[in-house]
Amino acid sequence: MLQDKDRIFTNLYGLHSPELDAAKKRGAWHLTKEILDQGPDWICDQIKASGLRGRGGAGFPTGLKWTFMPKEVRDRPHYLVVNADESEPGTCKDREIMRHDPHLLIEGCMIASRAMRAHKCYVYLRGEYINERHALEKAVKEAYEAKLIGQNNVNGWDFDLYVHHGAGAYICGEETALLESLEGKKGQPRLKPPFPANAGLYGCPTTVNNVESIAVAGTILRRGAEWFAGFGRPNNTGTKLFCISGHVNKPCNVEEEMSITFRELIDTHCGGIRGGWDNLKAVIPGGSSVPMVPAEQIMDAYMDFDTLRDLKSGLGTAAVIVMDKDTDLIKAIARLAYFYKHESCGQCTPCREGTGWMWRVMERMAKGEAEHDEIDTLLDVTKQVEGHTICALGDAAAWPIQGLIRHFRPEIEDRINQYRLPRAMVQGAVVAAE
Repeated sequence: MLQDKDRIFTNLYGLHSPELDAAKKRGAWHLTKEILDQGPDWICDQIKASGLRGRGGAGFPTGLKWTFMPKEVRDRPHYLVVNADESEPGTCKDREIMRHDPHLLIEGCMIASRAMRAHKCYVYLRGEYINERHALEKAVKEAYEAKLIGQNNVNGWDFDLYVHHGAGAYICGEETALLESLEGKKGQPRLKPPFPANAGLYGCPTTVNNVESIAVAGTILRRGAEWFAGFGRPNNTGTKLFCISGHVNKPCNVEEEMSITFRELIDTHCGGIRGGWDNLKAVIPGGSSVPMVPAEQIMDAYMDFDTLRDLKSGLGTAAVIVMDKDTDLIKAIARLAYFYKHESCGQCTPCREGTGWMWRVMERMAKGEAEHDEIDTLLDVTKQVEGHTICALGDAAAWPIQGLIRHFRPEIEDRINQYRLPRAMVQGAVVAAE
């Protein structure tokens, strides 16, 4: 369990002021110039040594990602783009950072930009995040006025930060669709290669990182890579913001160390499962796009990338959705299927056609209006969508359905049987009457 002295986001719940003076008292902007003076290679090496992996879902090593940027700035400027398009259902961590600890994010942007030799950074906010935009813009203004950022600032690295407000499309959380939207185009994913580190925003070298991945950088470099690497298991190190919702006694956002067990996470911070642990049915451990895990597998599992991957799921954004035995899992997954059908950009045929087809079948299965062999047909279609699209939205639409069929196929079959039973009895009565 993480101790209070080791928390990075000390104002996660907004109990203190988010303004600059209060942020400085909590440690923000301390030794920033000294960190920047160490140079890009030192910053990247420290982030790599800390074991920080991307907090936006994929879990790619952050320091390694930063090193993909060209080592020299020639005729094309470098850009850092922060992905604050937090649209994954169940995820609500980045908005707390922007509302209550925005200066950690701004400082992290400056440090990350130095590591990539970038002088400009764009923060792309989700369209629905109005209060978060106001809070972040206020903090950016404070940083400019205090000469912490901008041209000829006190930290010695010219740096400008721009806040860009999206229009509410889930697909713009995908890094290349985000870049398209930022350029004023329709938010549709790009084919890769070329990758953003070579040709990103305006065709220039660009790195796209999640809010949490950037916001922790300053504290890691101040306290040392070894300190951050001391939490969690190998290859799953550091602290992590967990968004816990669903059937727990006290839903919450909480910063905890990686590799905490699911049972300890829920008992310590959420007051346990609604109705007790015997009432737990399944958990979606990383946001709606990862497959669910049944109770018996997740109860004592480590909440980290590798453990959940071995359970054929994923940590994702660490948006933990808890479902008890009162939950209609088939209806729940049908609702998620509708979400992905609605948010598909329509660029790829498997996703455009497949998400709608999967949703319609799931709606029928939720009522029982299906044939038993349609379960295998549905599973086959999810495999045809998965891995056959430009971006991962096709995978995100397929995985929840795959998880449902993998672990709860008998429940779907029972639903179909229950729907058929009254009709069979009626038909039998008609035959007997004849």
